[in-house]
Amino acid sequence: MIPYSVLDLAPILEGATVKQSFANSLELAQHAERLGYTRYWLAEHHNMPGIASSATSVVIGHVAAGTSSIRVGSGGIMLPNHAPLIVAEQFGTLATLHGDRIDLGIGRAPGTDGATAHALRRGMQGADRFPQDVLELLSYLEEPQPGQHVKAIPGAGTRVPVWILGSSLYGAQLAAQLGLPYAFASHFAPDALEEASDVYRRGFQPSPWLDAPYFMMAVNVFAAETDEDGRILKSSMQQSMANLRTGRPGPLPRPVADIEALLGLPVATMVDQIMRVSVHGASQTVRDGLAALIGEHRPDEIIINGAIHDHAARLRSFEIAADAMQSMATPAAAE
Repeated sequence: MIPYSVLDLAPILEGATVKQSFANSLELAQHAERLGYTRYWLAEHHNMPGIASSATSVVIGHVAAGTSSIRVGSGGIMLPNHAPLIVAEQFGTLATLHGDRIDLGIGRAPGTDGATAHALRRGMQGADRFPQDVLELLSYLEEPQPGQHVKAIPGAGTRVPVWILGSSLYGAQLAAQLGLPYAFASHFAPDALEEASDVYRRGFQPSPWLDAPYFMMAVNVFAAETDEDGRILKSSMQQSMANLRTGRPGPLPRPVADIEALLGLPVATMVDQIMRVSVHGASQTVRDGLAALIGEHRPDEIIINGAIHDHAARLRSFEIAADAMQSMATPAAAE
């Protein structure tokens, strides 16, 4: 069995409030901690009516304060939106408050559109400085050097683990060059998954932060008591993805029984391609699907995303997924 973790965008549910989203995230994190999940990551997005985790470091603090052992972090912070010093101070503060269980995953995309990026005061050109910004951020988390004038306080010396996140070969190449762990966004951008993992592993250079490559892939999981129930749970994220891709983002919709009838075949097919690194269904179906993905791509860890409208069903889905992962470590599963 490899480690398994949670990716959460703190979805704002159709018919519910943002405050309820934060309560749901905390309850899911506490549930995941009991179920043996390794880490709980929250993602930065802006101007998205279905995502509540825009102030990502604040929500990480909320979740970390309500848990005790699970690692909590970002999946990720979109570095073009921020000065590296500010990020180092925020995550240095989190690490000082909560100890060695804070992760800092960083991405190159702004996590929004051009107009919103401009409102964030950094602009789209920030992506062009991404490698330099990563190095600057890393330097602030190390012990200060003699004569170093600018320091992250708190932050200096905390050595918060930094991950590179990506959905293309760019992040894989940079993570390999810098010797950092790498997480691939295969839950919504699966096309380059195999090539990115290969590029990362072949090009990895050991570093002060990591001796050997460490690759994590993201998987959508919609687990329920029956295969049909899992299929219906998946329809909320299918609708959300279709709405986003057609310029109509909104709260996470309620599930439907016939997604093709709702979206139309061309859009449903497009969404299925985008979300093809997914498993849905009952316990054995989910176990078999996860085992097949792990066997094919050989990740060191998986991180599970599951945008499910009904909160109780979401808790149950992550419970079934944890059981499936744990079953792979039993002698019967290895036969």
